[in-house]
Amino acid sequence: MPTVKNFGSYRIMLFAEDHNPPHVHVIGHDFQAKVRIRDAAVFAGTIPTRHRREALAWIVDNRGRLMAKWNELK
Repeated sequence: MPTVKNFGSYRIMLFAEDHNPPHVHVIGHDFQAKVRIRDAAVFAGTIPTRHRREALAWIVDNRGRLMAKWNELK
């Protein structure tokens, strides 16, 4: 389960052989969420407001890199 981005108080991770749709896990000390790579939509869990904008913007900006890593881990 590689960490693809560490923001200090939370991180964005991909898990090998994970289920579709292609997504990342946003994990902090007191929260977890799954976010689709395609459109940066949170489809499970929650991201606190203080981290949400930063995390989703990073996912949008790195969509190509994240999809390449997703395909590599499949």
